[in-house]
Amino acid sequence: MSKKIVIAGAGIGGLCAALALAKHGFDVAIYEQSSHLGEVGAGLQLSPNAIHVLQALGIADKVKAKAFRPKSAVMRHYQTGKTYFTVPLADTATQKYGADYLHVHRADLHRTLLDACQSMEVSIHLGQAVESYQHDFQNLTIHLANGESLKAGVLIGADGIKSKVQACMLGQTSAEFTGQVAWRGVVEVKKLPYELIKPNANLWVGPGKHFVSYYLRGGDLVNFVAVQERTDWQKESWNEPGDINELRQTFDGWHPEVTKLLAATESCFLWALFDRQPLNQWTDSNVALLGDACHPMLPFLAQGAAMAIEDSYALAHCLASDTDTHTALQTYQNIRLPRSRDIQLNARKNAALYHMSSPIEEAKLAVLSGLSKLGLSDRVAVNKLDSIYAYNIVKQLN
Repeated sequence: MSKKIVIAGAGIGGLCAALALAKHGFDVAIYEQSSHLGEVGAGLQLSPNAIHVLQALGIADKVKAKAFRPKSAVMRHYQTGKTYFTVPLADTATQKYGADYLHVHRADLHRTLLDACQSMEVSIHLGQAVESYQHDFQNLTIHLANGESLKAGVLIGADGIKSKVQACMLGQTSAEFTGQVAWRGVVEVKKLPYELIKPNANLWVGPGKHFVSYYLRGGDLVNFVAVQERTDWQKESWNEPGDINELRQTFDGWHPEVTKLLAATESCFLWALFDRQPLNQWTDSNVALLGDACHPMLPFLAQGAAMAIEDSYALAHCLASDTDTHTALQTYQNIRLPRSRDIQLNARKNAALYHMSSPIEEAKLAVLSGLSKLGLSDRVAVNKLDSIYAYNIVKQLN
């Protein structure tokens, strides 16, 4: 197999895959459509299953130095603040799963990965998007949007939910609007009332919407994600500056921890949440998909970045372990597809629960509330998350 690997996309997944591959001795080149690298300011929740990979890649300590380690994950009623469950994190998570649970600014993780890739001499080509590919006998030709072509041994499509690599592999299809939008913003803690935001992964659930808040950068910033069911989305852009007054009005009447945070917010972004059905195929001979290009994750289990990070480690391991590229990539798909599919579908289910979308979901919350009074709801929540957080792909493959 040729040691030359081309990756489409320089996001979290693309950079993580490049770093993992470079550490195995591959010659890696990334082609990114944007003319400059950077991430829109927003937070990520990195659970232990993702941190295991960052540890193996030698960057976990650098990421942790800029992160926040929450005490618990807490789900509460949007008005009364009644607690449905509390899942201990911090030392409990570290001891139980063998790695930390961290809140990280997306830009900090991206920068750390970028620096590590550059130290490994990964070549990064900006303003050059991968448009398509074709097989010719044993050769792989990659076509760029600017009309240029190049040869490589492997192509990895880490180019997001609108992946051109996926379209070339499986045919052009449109991602589906979920009927939900996400407002996102970051606020400096010094602009908030003292100790307004609890040092947790805070989840507020209410009719037709939910609200998440947590600290970043050691507690200097608060990140929020506010998801609203909305069918009137007509914008072509998938993210745009949001109207902060509209956001405040949307969550008017919610708990003071939510409304006071929004009162101090000066700006926000608005994303339409798009989705795709789970795929049955991620590979085509010496081409493979990774991250949102093959399993876009709705943000209701906070596993989008984690799944791309897990993919990256598995992909590099498989390519390094088998000289037959086709077999290696098929093994990668076999390892990753079942887990990512389950998490992708479970994230969808959580949307209905968080938004009290039906009498059944309201009944589930009532049961959680009742169990909470008995001290049992926490155990239910922990058991549900164990299969995600306890997974260690590094240990599994080595």
